[in-house]
Amino acid sequence: MKKEAIVLLNMGGPNNLEEVEVFLTNMFNDKNIITVKSSLLRRFIATMITFSRAEKSQEIYRQIGGKSPIVGHTKNLVQKLKSRVGNEIIVDFAMRYTPPFAAEVIERLNKYNLEKIYLIPLYPQFSTTTTKSSLEDFEEQYHTKGRDAVLVEIKHFFQNTNYNKAILQRIQERISAHECRDFDLIFSAHGLPLKVIEKGDVYERHVQKHVEILKGMLLEAGMNFNAVHLAYQSKVGPMEWLKPSLGDKLKEVKGKGVLIYPIAFTIDNSETDFELEIEYREIAHELGFKEYRVCECPNDSEFFVDALVEIYEKMR
Repeated sequence: MKKEAIVLLNMGGPNNLEEVEVFLTNMFNDKNIITVKSSLLRRFIATMITFSRAEKSQEIYRQIGGKSPIVGHTKNLVQKLKSRVGNEIIVDFAMRYTPPFAAEVIERLNKYNLEKIYLIPLYPQFSTTTTKSSLEDFEEQYHTKGRDAVLVEIKHFFQNTNYNKAILQRIQERISAHECRDFDLIFSAHGLPLKVIEKGDVYERHVQKHVEILKGMLLEAGMNFNAVHLAYQSKVGPMEWLKPSLGDKLKEVKGKGVLIYPIAFTIDNSETDFELEIEYREIAHELGFKEYRVCECPNDSEFFVDALVEIYEKMR
């Protein structure tokens, strides 16, 4: 009897300090990240970036427990999704830059007589640098190492109501309705170089639409913040990136407190646990904020599981 499988896709993160170099090397060897045509030049660039950033990156992960939290949260999410869809559906996950890689997951899936594999990238908004990269990687590996299952994919889900309920729940966990007037809410999205957007990447538009959806839900829930903003984090290198940066936005905000929600991430990682929780907390303290709070990502929340079940059922 033929079965189906759901595979969650994400960028991954180091499982230990030794994997930091693996993570950086694979990320900067990605043709969707470093877009030069020459693979030889891309490998050279990746080697140089890894060499220059490995030690600093290891220190970052050392400060958040010696590894990325992304794999642990994803395993919990997979277990909850398994319990919801039943034993007849295989549920697994593959990471783009660290284990478990697509090839390893495909080897496990080949043990089953699969008719369809549903690929769900865990990026709410589409970008060539995330969604496209993860889908391409899995599909290329499957065509090489897999069997004859049909691959079905989804490219974004920021409009899914249950997913947005998960976000609203995370915001409500960090602040009560009566406190909102004294706080500005900043939706912080991972930045991208402007040249990526200029080539037609829809990520910026998706993020903007997502913020508008969430603004409406917040008002319906009686969460009336002093103001709601969008900013971008994680800029690296000298190129022009999406603006405003989170640092610049914090300088503009005049309220007593600020609440940060990482809108581009479904699972907590170094950009949330270190960059937002530690680096920007120090900046906010220097700027004189009385309160600085960061929301968790949906991770394995029940609303997120509801969303994934709904996404899978609509894909069938």
